[in-house]
Parts: sequence; C-alpha cells; structure tokens
Amino acid sequence: MIAFTLDRLVDTINRAARVIPTWAIYIVYLIPVPVLLYLGMTGGLGREPIRELEHELGEIALQLLIIGLCLSPLRRFAGINLLKFRRTMGLLAFTYVVLHFTVWAVLDVQALDRVWQDILKRPYITIGMAALALMIPLAVTSNNLAMRNMGAVWRKLHLLTYPIALLAAVHFVWLSKGFQLEPLIYLAVVLGLLALRVPGLRKKAAA
Repeated sequence: MIAFTLDRLVDTINRAARVIPTWAIYIVYLIPVPVLLYLGMTGGLGREPIRELEHELGEIALQLLIIGLCLSPLRRFAGINLLKFRRTMGLLAFTYVVLHFTVWAVLDVQALDRVWQDILKRPYITIGMAALALMIPLAVTSNNLAMRNMGAVWRKLHLLTYPIALLAAVHFVWLSKGFQLEPLIYLAVVLGLLALRVPGLRKKAAA
C-alpha cells in the first residue's frame, strides 16, 4: 500500500514537472530580489542591511546549487525526473552569486582597490571568487547551441558544478563567525550529494 502511494506521488510530481514551464521557476525564484531590496531600504533587514542583503543573496545562491545537485539523485534513486530544471537552477544560482558579489563590492567595500586586496588577502573571499570565476564559463555555455557544438567537452566542463558547490559551502562556513550550525549543515549536505557521485558509494546507495 505504501509503495503504491509513493508510486502515485512520484507519478504526480513527474506529470506536474512536465507541464510547469521553466520561465515560471525564474519568476518565482527572482521574487526575493526586489523584496530584499525593499526591506533593505525600509529598515526591514536590521541594523546592517547591506551585510544582511549579502548574506541572504549568497545563501539563496548556495541553496540553488544544492537543488541542482539533488536533481540527478532524485531521478536515480526516487524516479522523480526534474532534470529539465537543472539549467534553470544553475543560471539562477549564477545570478544570485553575481548579485551577492555586486552588493559586497559596490555597497559594502565601495572601492576597487580594496576589493582586490580583500580577494587576495582574505581566504574565504578568495574561495568565493574562485567559485564565481568557475561559474562564468558554465553560465556562458548554458544554451543548446553550446551543448551541440561542444559535445563531450560541454559535459566535462559542466562537471565544474561539483567543485563550485563545495567552494561555495566552504566559503559560507569560513566567513561565519564562531561556531554556527547552519553553514556546517549546508557543507554536510553538499558533501553527501557529492559522495553519491562516487562510483562505489553510488552502487551501495542504489542497492
């Protein structure tokens, strides 16, 4: 009975995924941007609105990266096929990372020379910039034309998603002051999702 119910649930999710357009996901996930900006301008983000805005944008980006990593295991182990949204999640994550960086560089640091100094001298910022740099070629090639022209090279290039997610999680842990559970949970989730890609562990999980 339970198996039958789960099968029906999976089937319902898959049917819904087939009819939901990707543009709807973009709209829903971009809603937080104007909301956060409004809260920041009206005092809704506390005494340090710029820092809070940075944090919120960066955390959403990390969540989107994690969702992207979840899609293949969901199909492999649960039969839930949401792969049509993988590119969408990647591009949304890139958008939020760029916004996160822009708020930090323009509103927080406010000086180009200090931006470069922080990137070079502060390891957690260096790691964050490395993740952003690795995301740029993925964003540029996230289209059907690039996929067709690059072939196998495209698939290898987009394996950079794995180190990007790990760097982003480490960046979050490192910038957090003191012991905070939330960043560690994000890191553990990323490590777990990456472990599912290891051939030996993948076979055990599927068994």
